[in-house]
Amino acid sequence: MSYIPLYWPDLVLAALLLLVNGLLSVALRLGLERTLAVAAVRMVAQLGLIGFVLKLLFAQTSVLWVILAALVMAGVAGHEVWARQSNRLGLWSTLALGTSTLLFVSVATSVYVLVLVMGLAPWWTPRFFIPILGMILGNALTGVALALETLAEGAKLERAGIEARLAQGEGRYAAFQRPLRRTLRTAMMPMINAMAVSGIVSLPGMMTGQILAGVDPAEAAKYQIAFMFAIAGATALSALIAALGGVWLLTDNRHRLRHDRIRPTANPV
Repeated sequence: MSYIPLYWPDLVLAALLLLVNGLLSVALRLGLERTLAVAAVRMVAQLGLIGFVLKLLFAQTSVLWVILAALVMAGVAGHEVWARQSNRLGLWSTLALGTSTLLFVSVATSVYVLVLVMGLAPWWTPRFFIPILGMILGNALTGVALALETLAEGAKLERAGIEARLAQGEGRYAAFQRPLRRTLRTAMMPMINAMAVSGIVSLPGMMTGQILAGVDPAEAAKYQIAFMFAIAGATALSALIAALGGVWLLTDNRHRLRHDRIRPTANPV
């Protein structure tokens, strides 16, 4: 069994389903029709472009191209984290923290999966490394964005309690204990929910894609299970590192709360 090819007329027919969103927006006066149109055009352009880029990358035999792709992907993901924040920790600190965290955790997890789980050699084979890195990076991005957003909000809401604990001589991380717990729970909840309903309520994208490409469903399920574990681990680790880094940014060397470093954003993405 092979995959069913799609042609441009097929994509036009699929695009007609987007008219439902537009009609709802017009009928209910939501004002989202222009936003939907722009988002759809961007999606088509971006996915069409990445299809050609990946085709070129998969043909490369140098690890340098893979490293460059990983840096670009992590940089874009870090910017997305920065853009989503309604309260940023400093001018560029959120961008630096998000990008470095996502790059380190996502690359390390991807290499772990490719080498130890799949037994692939070399680990940087573009056809395998780049898609796996993209899956892990995309999910970890959500965890980091939620972690930094929740931490900043917690620091604002519990400012008095945090400052009281710091004044009593507690360390920065002990003083942030309650906000940190809430931050990590919030960051990990989407991944926990996704795991809880996988296979019954929904078929994850990777498994669906493999089945449509002709892979045996049992084998597709094995791959999906392995990658769900990898994604969950990477998301939790990324959220933890981002949260601890956020606490460090919100305090100084004398373990004082630096509330002035929280910079409200007018229109987060």
